[in-house]
Amino acid sequence: KYNMEKENLSVVLHSQGDLRLEQRPIPEPGPNEVLLQMHSVGICGSDVHFWQNGRIGDYVVKKPMVLGHEASGRVVKVGSAVKNLKEGDRVAVEPGVPREIDEFFKSGKYNLSPTIFFCATPPDDGNLCRFYKHSANFCYKLPDNVTYEEGALIEPLSVAIHACRRAGVTLGSSVLICGAGPIGLVCLLVAKAMGASQVVITDLSADRLVMAKELGADFPLTVKREDGPEELAKRVEGLLGAQPHITIECTGVESSVQTAIYATRPGGVVVLVGLGAAMTTVPLLNAALREVDIRGVFRYCNTQPNRNWSLFPKYPFIVHLNYIGRISIVL
Repeated sequence: KYNMEKENLSVVLHSQGDLRLEQRPIPEPGPNEVLLQMHSVGICGSDVHFWQNGRIGDYVVKKPMVLGHEASGRVVKVGSAVKNLKEGDRVAVEPGVPREIDEFFKSGKYNLSPTIFFCATPPDDGNLCRFYKHSANFCYKLPDNVTYEEGALIEPLSVAIHACRRAGVTLGSSVLICGAGPIGLVCLLVAKAMGASQVVITDLSADRLVMAKELGADFPLTVKREDGPEELAKRVEGLLGAQPHITIECTGVESSVQTAIYATRPGGVVVLVGLGAAMTTVPLLNAALREVDIRGVFRYCNTQPNRNWSLFPKYPFIVHLNYIGRISIVL
């Protein structure tokens, strides 16, 4: 389909608001890498944020950067030392690759390594391009029943898996999810798959909550901007009959974080997934006196096993991912 020697059309962000389509050289895979012909790449909120603002927190676009990190593709070339993949394999890409075997890698928390490579996070290029090389150990074969589009959406699904693991969701957990955007909805799906008995999910948008109800939410709760955090917490308790064991906050909005803390039962867990302001006012004393644990989430790790794909048919939530507002670009 393509001139392999010349064509590697790439979406490149040069600076805030300056997004270009460019032809870039086709990379040569190293011994432990594979060259992929990309098929589907999702557009994440972080891609949009980098384009519109030129930065996310301390990550600043200082030189041209290829966007994209939610991706799947086909192996077209294999490095000399690669044993787990072959030409023609369909794979999902885990975009975060450790650069060194440091203490975080050794403890299984490689997502926290300060030197980690991560697609489309300055200064690392992403994979919204036609040809892209990646560590073979972080490419995972897709089974025949999973499409390329669904393969690309395993990346946002990984955020939800990591969040629910950090929260300790288990059989019988009651869960509040703040925000019914794409990440809130995948958190809903994963929480249910992990055994959550009741899930309340909140949002300003009634349309999003309709989708949440279709995906298994027990109590969709429409909120208004003027609603007070403590008032909302009481409404959540009223729906469940008790305060939830766990709250997963997916908006980053200050008032929503406050609601999350007030709503969670004593001894419970609040997991912060949404990214908001660098400094946020929260009722910390309330959380401390009730032993409510507040846990952060940074991307994910160990969420894409390359040995348990046979479990896919048992998890029907995978097939819903195309319908929750994520945009997938087919190259």
